[in-house]
This record gives sequence, structure tokens and C-alpha cells, in this order.
Amino acid sequence: MKSLFEQFGGTYHNESNYLIPNFTLPKSEESDIGIYGQQHLRYLQEYHRLTYINLLTSGMLEAYLSEIDKQARERFYRIVKQLKTAQGITEQLKADSPMEWVRKMNFIRQQAEEIVLNELICK
Repeated sequence: MKSLFEQFGGTYHNESNYLIPNFTLPKSEESDIGIYGQQHLRYLQEYHRLTYINLLTSGMLEAYLSEIDKQARERFYRIVKQLKTAQGITEQLKADSPMEWVRKMNFIRQQAEEIVLNELICK
């Protein structure tokens, strides 16, 4: 009698007198997973294990993480731009008072990072 795995076309190979299923993950195109994608991967592995396993076994994990990373980067840059405009941070300030400009930009980047982490990475 064939196993369900064999009925659906699965095959085995013999290893040390054990039958091991011949599994291969579907080929996925190489995608760039940046820092936000890596952070979301760690979040999935720690807090959403089932989602992580489903994405991994379906071969969709890399594409999913790449898309999350892309969305997070776009959101980050959009927030930084909006906050710069709202707080009046200009190139003139950068020329007149570079240390003040750096201080304000660092604060804006921290705010944007926090928003992105809460909205996209740790959801």
C-alpha cells in the first residue's frame, strides 16, 4: 500500500536503512533583504513561528521579506521628508549650523525608525 506522500507523486531515498522523503523547496528568485527584512525575519522567527514556517515551506519567504524591506525603506524616507518639512529643516540650516542640523536630523531619523518598526516590522 502506497503512502499518501507516494500517492501524490512523492519519492524516497534510502539512507542508513531509513526511507527519507525527497523534498526540495521551489526555486525562488534572489532578492535583496535589507536591514528591515532581516529584523522582520527575526520577529517572525521569535513571535510568529507558524507564519515563518508557512512562508519558508511555500518558498515565499525571501519575496515576502524583500517586499517588507522595500515598503519599510520607502516609508522611512517618506516620514523623514515629512518631518524635515514640518520642522523647517533646510539646506540653509545645514550650511549655517551643521551641528544643529545633524542633531535635528538624528532625532528625525530616530522618530521615523520607531514608526516604521511599529507599523511594518513588529506587526
